[in-house]
Amino acid sequence: MLRHLIRCSTSTRNDQAGEQKGSLIVPRILLTDRFCAHAKPRSGEHQTDYRDETVAGLIFRVSRGGKKLWNFLSAMPGGARPRVELGSYPAISVATARGLALEARACIDRGEDPRALFGNRAAGALMLTGLAERYLDMYVRRHLRSAPAIERRLRKNVLPVIGDVKIGELHRRDINRVIDPIIHRDAPIEAARVYEDLLALTRWALARGELDRDPMLGLRKPPVGPPRNRVLSDAEIKTLWDSLPTVLARSRACQRIIKLCLLTAQRVGEVAGMKTSELDLEHATWSLPGERTKNAHPHVVPLSRSAVAIIREALAEAGKGAQYVFPSNGGSLPPHAVARTLGRAQARFGLAQWTVHDLRRTALSAMARLGIAPITLAHVANHRTGTKAGVTLGVYVHDDHTEPKARALALWADRLEGIVAGSAEVVPIRRA
Repeated sequence: MLRHLIRCSTSTRNDQAGEQKGSLIVPRILLTDRFCAHAKPRSGEHQTDYRDETVAGLIFRVSRGGKKLWNFLSAMPGGARPRVELGSYPAISVATARGLALEARACIDRGEDPRALFGNRAAGALMLTGLAERYLDMYVRRHLRSAPAIERRLRKNVLPVIGDVKIGELHRRDINRVIDPIIHRDAPIEAARVYEDLLALTRWALARGELDRDPMLGLRKPPVGPPRNRVLSDAEIKTLWDSLPTVLARSRACQRIIKLCLLTAQRVGEVAGMKTSELDLEHATWSLPGERTKNAHPHVVPLSRSAVAIIREALAEAGKGAQYVFPSNGGSLPPHAVARTLGRAQARFGLAQWTVHDLRRTALSAMARLGIAPITLAHVANHRTGTKAGVTLGVYVHDDHTEPKARALALWADRLEGIVAGSAEVVPIRRA
């Protein structure tokens, strides 16, 4: 009995101190950056492996020549024990190494060999490019409706500039190397969006332990200036509408999207991504699901006769069985493609600078001048703050306001038709 207790006690001490490796014990300790910075091999050993107490399988290897490497070692089903090299210290911090080890553990749990993911010394994990790819794959594409726009901005503005920077060496100056050129090309809104993208990326990495310090600490969001208030005049609307067939002759899809943005007062991303399954042309309605709207609330848009006619033309061109009204490369035409096309053709319209979003503001402002009630305008725009303001509207009233929206949009379509025809002058009626 005493011999059994002694054997159990010895086994427990060995497990607490480390794991048996041949005749040597691999020490198991709570690894910290301070320990790793000063760690040396044990006396008489060419190299020493230190096993992390926090994450099973994570090993910190120190050689006599001063080389320090992170490894992951764990048994797979079948008995194989692949050793995966995760990177070197201090390029890979303790927090980052633990995150990589957990990913390797997840591979084994799925029955996969982690060497396939962490081959070539996990080069992708060392660089911002690798971190961004994991962020896009593990979070952005799964949870965010704005995933295409975020991915586009990262690939366009961030990765070509600092994609090869090791994440352990990421610094504020690297962030400024990305933001400054965007500001210099007079794109303050894009600069602000890229800042927000990088902030979200680094917050995600910090929460996962990929980063152990915040490289954006102390940086301020670039100013975007006052909000735009551009509203096109009736004369400008007529010029724009008449110019579309010639200025955008090579893109009938962009012509139709611009016209629909003006007719429906909806966002360009919602119009460009219009799906055939959202349309009921028999009843002249377009039903946007919550995952396609900015505020995540479903939105029914009544369609005027003019809007229905434009959509039917687009559907005929898209072909039978098309999933999208404006198809492009297996999906829908992305809104940034519309903005890019418009940007290239801007000067040929002969108008002061305008954007597609200005058309939404123009349409809503015109409806207000036609006497449409503010609450109806809020419903047309799908602005929840205007449609659910106060206890009564927010709690007790759940009408989607379809009929008033239909009347408002039909009235605006008639007014727009008159503007384009050149006979839309409003003459006040006076008493005889």
